[in-house]
Amino acid sequence: MNNQRIVRAVKTHSGFRGDLGIYVRSRWESNIARYLNYLKSKKQIKDWEYEAEVFAFPVERGNRFYKPDFKVYNNKGSIEFWEVKGYMDNNSRIKLDRMARYYPDIKIILIEKEQYKAISKWKKLIGGWE
Repeated sequence: MNNQRIVRAVKTHSGFRGDLGIYVRSRWESNIARYLNYLKSKKQIKDWEYEAEVFAFPVERGNRFYKPDFKVYNNKGSIEFWEVKGYMDNNSRIKLDRMARYYPDIKIILIEKEQYKAISKWKKLIGGWE
């Protein structure tokens, strides 16, 4: 066997979701959007937007911008950003580190495997879950 690296394609299932009216980058993102709609219907949040803001970092090289997946408007007026991560690569880690450094007052909620699994327990109540 030669020393070639084997690269596996990761299926993200990006595309337009008719029930949401938006293009998303993954199945997890589409399901989190549905969960946010569910929370909104139960008046647990006021609203949400997909990829609504871009944060710029005052650096000259590397990751200079970050666009969180979801902007969530809470009922009492606060705002938080939700980031859906099926896996944490180095670029994502750098962006989150830079957010903490340059925007310490911005709340980022990280939805990784454990959090996604907990949310997915609601899927029977949420239409269109993939």
